[in-house]
Amino acid sequence: MSLEMNLDSLHHWYTASGTLVAELPAAFPADRIMRGLAKFPGLVSFDSSSAGAPAEAAGQAADAALELARFSFLAADPIFTWRLPARSGDDSGDQVRQILGEARRVLADCRCLTIPGLPPFQGGLAGLLSFDAGLAHLGVPVTTARPTALPLLRLGLYDVVFAFDHQRECAWAISQGLPAGGQAARRQRSRQRLEHHLAAVAATPVGAAPAARWQRPTESQALPGLVPLPGSPGVFSTHTEADYLAMVQAGIDLVRAGDIFQVNLAQQLRVSATCDPLALYRVARRLNPAPFAGFLALDDGAIVSMSPERFLKVTRDRVWMHPIKGTRRILASPEADLYAGADLGASEKDRAENVMIVDLVRNDLARVCRPESVEVEALCRLERFRYVQHLVSVVSGRLLPGAGPLDAVLASFPGGSVTGAPKRRACEIISDLERAGRGPYCGTLGYVGFDGAADFNLLIRSFVVGSDEISFSAGGGITVGSDPAAEYAESLHKAEGMLRVLAAFAGEEPA
Repeated sequence: MSLEMNLDSLHHWYTASGTLVAELPAAFPADRIMRGLAKFPGLVSFDSSSAGAPAEAAGQAADAALELARFSFLAADPIFTWRLPARSGDDSGDQVRQILGEARRVLADCRCLTIPGLPPFQGGLAGLLSFDAGLAHLGVPVTTARPTALPLLRLGLYDVVFAFDHQRECAWAISQGLPAGGQAARRQRSRQRLEHHLAAVAATPVGAAPAARWQRPTESQALPGLVPLPGSPGVFSTHTEADYLAMVQAGIDLVRAGDIFQVNLAQQLRVSATCDPLALYRVARRLNPAPFAGFLALDDGAIVSMSPERFLKVTRDRVWMHPIKGTRRILASPEADLYAGADLGASEKDRAENVMIVDLVRNDLARVCRPESVEVEALCRLERFRYVQHLVSVVSGRLLPGAGPLDAVLASFPGGSVTGAPKRRACEIISDLERAGRGPYCGTLGYVGFDGAADFNLLIRSFVVGSDEISFSAGGGITVGSDPAAEYAESLHKAEGMLRVLAAFAGEEPA
């Protein structure tokens, strides 16, 4: 494909404040832009392009479903970065809040109006809050079972964003010119920065990058302290089946004792491998598409997420949360699959699990929203994805005067659907019963724009790519009605899409 990518070849214009907007050729491949931006530090992607929206979402309006698959964003080379290393036994919670406070002040200093007609993220704060950062925020000790280079928190301030509207089949590059002040200075800086990014893209070879593969390790290469996952050669778990059943039973016993209403428990799966995270991301987004997929390059690895779950969204003064609770496997037989969906919708256990988390989410939002504004917009609606179907609820509210998106994040993090209720006690139990720190798993990847708009996912169905290892986790909510064997099977159903991605990536199945 012979397409130019330089500013003079693109239709472009400046706003009154000095922001530069360039319209990209509709046929220009986003994958090439991503590979070009990967030359810079801090590459981040928020990607709904392959999602197609949740399939056949019962009771969900078609336009709302399409909206979930409408926008994608790419950014790299942040002008400022916050990073908090993972440590235990220190004041990490205070540091998490301090960093978010600094980020809030910087965003306020750089506040910009939304450019009409363009996708909602037009530059701002973006990155990762790990689950362990959430534990630190709640004052729960962070498990550090093994040394890790992964940070508790990694956020960047991005002044250049490539934005895609899949519904309109349009794309733009937006350069804010910050932190320069005044129209002339911003115009100069916005052009300089955008030309810098476009040059990196233009220097990227045309065509698909070679697919990077990895070889499954032999049993003799088992990772220390882990056990083989049955039926998945080369994949190792923190739990044998018996261990997982015992962990779930311990959770059930705590519920019966009145210690807790619900707790989310998971096993962590790992593969010894060295790979190109971008190559893994390309395979994952083809085989396991999701409306809240994402990618974040870290100093010594990357996050590759195929998340189906929104954690939190803010538009103006309105905030939404989309907790998922209740899961069934997608079945090949239409009749059996229809029955499975009906069974999920009618399941007292799954609906009770979802309703408990909805109550927790309502309480979280009430801390930063006008109490009378908090409402349940959808309760236990069925949404179908590639490999599983879920019960999803939607809770919304209007922020209190002076409250912003980062206040909503702190009030609600970690997400109730991946902790349990009451939240703090659930997090203490997770830290006690699970055999490894969660790290990024069940944390959040998202953005807060210079205009105050925000969107964050929950990092489920997500790979953590390290220098010599790929890890991911799967689990579920435990209530008094849980059956340990069924919970173990559900964790494997949730892992199925990830395992298929790894098999395709290893060249064992068609990609």
